[in-house]
Amino acid sequence: MIEFSENKGRLLFKVQVVPRASRSEIAGEHNGTLRVRIAAPPVAGAANAELVRILARAFKVSRNAVEITAGQTSKLKQVAVKGVTPETLLALGCVK
Repeated sequence: MIEFSENKGRLLFKVQVVPRASRSEIAGEHNGTLRVRIAAPPVAGAANAELVRILARAFKVSRNAVEITAGQTSKLKQVAVKGVTPETLLALGCVK
């Protein structure tokens, strides 16, 4: 199960990023985090931008609603998403 918290209308959770994958996709839950495969390389913020795009599409929110709050240069990141419910996050974690 993906660990999360809610704060000021935002859903906070951790994301495990796998850069340079063959395609960008949400791979499900991994050790309490949401695992996301990213096709972009981790150079000049390309992987972070791709992560924001993937999560915004998955949660059906604008890119401005998705923010990487910690781990800008790490594979393990903390993300905040405005305007989504925990049920939506848990449903994404079931994708395999």
